[in-house]
Amino acid sequence: MFAITADSRILRLHGVHDYCQSNSYGHESIVNPKSPVYSSRIRLFSVWLQFTWWRMTMTVIPLFAPAAQSHEQATFQAISDDLIAQGFSIQLNAISHELGEQLLHHLLNMSKQKFSPAGIGRESAQQLNRFVRSDEICWINGDTPAGREWLEFASRLKDFLNQQLFLGLFSFETHFAHYGEGDFYKKHRDAFHGQANRVLSVVLYLNPGWQSQDGGELVIYDDEDQQLAKVLPSFATMAVFLSEEFPHEVLPAHRDRYSIAGWFRLNTTTGDKIDPPR
Repeated sequence: MFAITADSRILRLHGVHDYCQSNSYGHESIVNPKSPVYSSRIRLFSVWLQFTWWRMTMTVIPLFAPAAQSHEQATFQAISDDLIAQGFSIQLNAISHELGEQLLHHLLNMSKQKFSPAGIGRESAQQLNRFVRSDEICWINGDTPAGREWLEFASRLKDFLNQQLFLGLFSFETHFAHYGEGDFYKKHRDAFHGQANRVLSVVLYLNPGWQSQDGGELVIYDDEDQQLAKVLPSFATMAVFLSEEFPHEVLPAHRDRYSIAGWFRLNTTTGDKIDPPR
C-alpha cells in the first residue's frame, strides 16, 4: 500500500479542501472513498492520483535521469514540485541567458512614454494609490520579438503545470515593471479568496549585479504575517506562487529595478461577461 499527499492549497484549487483531513506531517490526505461525503470531485482527484502513481512507475528512467532533461523542463519540474510542497517556488537562472538579455535590452530601450503609473484593482475598480505602490508598468502584448519570446515561455510553463497539477490555467496577463529609487509596493495579495480569477503569480527579475544593499526585495508572508521568503531581484531569478494564498510586498529599491510580473488566470466566462477581459 502507498499514500500520496498534496499541499492543502493545491487541493483547494481543485475544490476538494472540505473533504480532506490533516495528518501529522502538516499535509492533508484524501478521506476514505466509502465516506458519504465522497463527491464526484474526489473521484476525479482520486483518478488523478492513481494516474500520477502509474506514470511514476512507468517512467522511472526519465524521472531519475535529470541530466537528460533540458534546463527549462528541469526548472518547470522544480516549480511544480515546490507548488505541491509549499505553494511557492523561487528559481535562480530560471530562463536562458539569451532570453534574459533580450528582455532586458528591449526594456532598457523602450520609450519612457510607454510606461504608466501602476494602479491597484482591476478594470473599472482600478485606481492609483502612490501610498500603496509607486512603480510604473508597460503591458506585454506580443508585438515585439522579446515580448513574443516571453509569452511563448509562459505558455510552455502553463501547459506543463496544467499537465502536472491540473490547475486549469487558461490565459496569461503580464507587464514590464520599473521601480525607480525609493519605489515600493506595500503588502497585498494578487487575488482575493473565492474570486477564481488570478490563480498563479509569476515574477521574473532582470537586474544584473544586484546586491542586498540595493534593496527592492520581494518578501512573501503567510497568513500569520510570518516571513516565508525574501527574494533578491537578481537577473533571471523567478518567483512563482499561488495568487490567493500569499501576502507579499516589494521593499523600497535603492536604484533602478526591472522585472516582469504576470498572472495565470482561469476562464470564468459567463453568458454576459467575457473573462479574462480582452
